[in-house]
Amino acid sequence: MEQFKDTCLKCSKVITEAYSTSFTLGIKTMHRKFHMPIYAIYGFVRSADEIVDTFHAHDKRKLLEDFRRQTFEAIEAGISLNPVLHAFQCVVHEYGIDRKYVEAFLNSMAMDLEDHVYDPALYKEYIYGSAEVVGLMCLKVFCEGDEQQFEQLSKPACSLGAAFQKVNFLRDMQSDFKERGRVYFPAVDIRSFNNASKEEIEADIEKDFEDAYAGIMALPRSARMGVYLAYVYYRKLFRKIQCLTATHILNERVRVPDNTKLALLLGSYLKYRLNVI
Repeated sequence: MEQFKDTCLKCSKVITEAYSTSFTLGIKTMHRKFHMPIYAIYGFVRSADEIVDTFHAHDKRKLLEDFRRQTFEAIEAGISLNPVLHAFQCVVHEYGIDRKYVEAFLNSMAMDLEDHVYDPALYKEYIYGSAEVVGLMCLKVFCEGDEQQFEQLSKPACSLGAAFQKVNFLRDMQSDFKERGRVYFPAVDIRSFNNASKEEIEADIEKDFEDAYAGIMALPRSARMGVYLAYVYYRKLFRKIQCLTATHILNERVRVPDNTKLALLLGSYLKYRLNVI
């Protein structure tokens, strides 16, 4: 069983490395004990996200329903022949990840199968399930059973997940609308999206980043640099977006070049070694 578990965890690592260089860098800067559990969470999240975002030639609703069923069967049975789900259920049991977080995440993924007009309540629900609970799952790993620490850091973890997701929404407004018919921000008509609307969204994201920072600094040192690196990367992406017009955002996807990511990594590592973070 240990060999099977290790092989499944390595499958999730491959998925993470293939889909996200930035998160892979962040994970690799953490203590080794956190690598595989966080890869397992990312592999699970990415698999569900791919179903609703890219499997257009298939019955996405059926695929997601099947994925949901297999997920909870794996958690109940403590085993799955799906490598991603076996790795994930191992982490769920080992770190006491609450089933309600898994349900909230899958519920948000199902929302992506509908043509929603997001009001503030639905937007908040979607952000919680698609991003905040992922931060809470990771926090469960970082706290290693310390429930008091988990409770203290839960709100900042949610703020960080929300900031990441909202930055993604802003960056991907064009592709989300053209390819998937989605506009996540409440009361935003993409056809009349302007700088004033953009600045209002940015103010909300700025507050999330500010609320998250203190929580990052209070994380166990063994996890702090990896989360801080992801924070710094997204802040950099956010700053680039802030410097652009609404029209630009709707016509070109903003990204952070690989050499800039490397510079952010080196800068973060230096601060970590100097005990600044």
